[in-house]
Amino acid sequence: MRVYEAIVRGLEGIGVQAAFGGAGENAAGLMLALKHSKRIRPVITRHEQAASFMACGYAMYTNRLGFCFATAGPGAFNLFSGLAVAMSDSYPVLAVSGYASRQWQGWGSLNETSGLNRTPDSRAMFAATTKKSFLLDAAADTCDVLEEAVNIAFEGRPGPVHIHVPEDLTHRGVEVTNFRDIRLDVAPVLPDPVQVEEIAAVLADALTRRKKVVALVGFGAVRSGAGPEIKCLIERFQIPLLTTLDGKGIVSEGHPLAVGVFADSGHASAWKAFREAEIVLCVGNSLNQHATFNYREDLFREKLLIHVNISETEFRKTYKPDYALLSDARPAVAALVEALEKKVGEVPPAEVDGRDYEARHITHLTGQIHPGQLAQTIGRILPPNGVLLADAGAHLGWLGYYVELEEGQNFRKAGSFGPMAGHVNGAIGLKTAHPDRTVVVGCGDGCYSLSGFELMTAVEHEIPVIWVIFDDQEFKLIKLFQLTTYGETGLVEFQNPDFAAYARACGADGYRVETLEEFEDAFGAALSSGRPTLIDARITRWAVPHYSPSPDGVIAGLVETVEARFRSP
Repeated sequence: MRVYEAIVRGLEGIGVQAAFGGAGENAAGLMLALKHSKRIRPVITRHEQAASFMACGYAMYTNRLGFCFATAGPGAFNLFSGLAVAMSDSYPVLAVSGYASRQWQGWGSLNETSGLNRTPDSRAMFAATTKKSFLLDAAADTCDVLEEAVNIAFEGRPGPVHIHVPEDLTHRGVEVTNFRDIRLDVAPVLPDPVQVEEIAAVLADALTRRKKVVALVGFGAVRSGAGPEIKCLIERFQIPLLTTLDGKGIVSEGHPLAVGVFADSGHASAWKAFREAEIVLCVGNSLNQHATFNYREDLFREKLLIHVNISETEFRKTYKPDYALLSDARPAVAALVEALEKKVGEVPPAEVDGRDYEARHITHLTGQIHPGQLAQTIGRILPPNGVLLADAGAHLGWLGYYVELEEGQNFRKAGSFGPMAGHVNGAIGLKTAHPDRTVVVGCGDGCYSLSGFELMTAVEHEIPVIWVIFDDQEFKLIKLFQLTTYGETGLVEFQNPDFAAYARACGADGYRVETLEEFEDAFGAALSSGRPTLIDARITRWAVPHYSPSPDGVIAGLVETVEARFRSP
């Protein structure tokens, strides 16, 4: 058995069902091993970066390993963006890439990345973008290295790992004679019972004394499958629920205790509930930039912060918690509920202000589609169990604000690394992992233009993703940033092709829509066709996403911005 055959056999044994990669000479043996696999579906992409994003999408809502691969040199380097996403967004991903023959190391051979004699150092670069990167030294080490890598990917807070396979280990006659099955043995991160009791005592005292407690829940809880536990917590103890953008849908957003998204592009109802809270229970979120209004220094002033997270490093960042509970979200919340049941009697119904996004009136300024109404329509039509992905851009603000998710639906934005087009391509991996779920991507025309050519990959492999392009022929967020920072704009407008015609040329279904009625018809056709579909929605430029730099509200945020401008030298 050759090295790549052993890697594929090992991955089959731990339940990997898809592989996303780019063609190349150093990956040729892996491509052939995947061709003959009866369990792993190979998807060859047009660009390796897309393969890394697809591996992230595959791992997003599964407990399976995302797998991507590339040839040596430039092909391998194209994986970095997706691995950075997996690192920041907590996806277990394995990347395998070729490596030039070691007997020629330092000679400047084709695709050499040894770091010697003016060649780039791929080992250092992969080490910087993964939890751990390996160079396979001998064929006999294949199973040991693969086993260590995949266990690290799942261990603690999930993330990416990488293996270099030197070309000389793929030559004829080099065999893995000691193949064995790979053992995936990852200990769950469970809460310390002493800390659970301590935090439960604090919460019980607060609830008994009628102090205002809110729960702020993020993607870590979604990934952990903690929805039922979160719902039990808020209902039993009448705790208003705020979510990050990625926590949307952990409990139905129509739930009486769900008060909306807490972020700079979130809901006034959530901002108000947070302002009035005396205790904030954060579960499965990293308190990152947009969820904290650019790391606002006074965010938790005069509030007690309880932070539940699977990664201890999250407790040592900007906001130091008063109480920290190191644990995966689901067992942590279950333990807290159990402990609180013994300490808290009946709790009166919480007073919760209604959400403002569902009833918010949208003023039409032009004949073109308002992106807020487009988002509302997507949310209304999204099927049960559907997944909505948003890429980086203004469309993210509209989708996060106006779409109301039901239990069982999911929403994911571009994460902290924040690449444009990460979800344009990641959706293909997500749909591969969940063929029974509707997968919709809301993306800007700038995002789609970066890598929409992977539509051909979706067509070739019959992967029916639906892409909705928010088309206004400009980089909206960059334009707004230029205006607020410099007082002028430049180089942010561009011309688009006929995206619908392009989609049809690729073999997909394509629609260009200029009214909400046309969009509803196109979206309905896409849902029923089971084919890759692109909908080019022409939106007005005269719309700005809901945003505030302050949790005190839009007006207070504007005042703060003006004051800061006058204080600037």
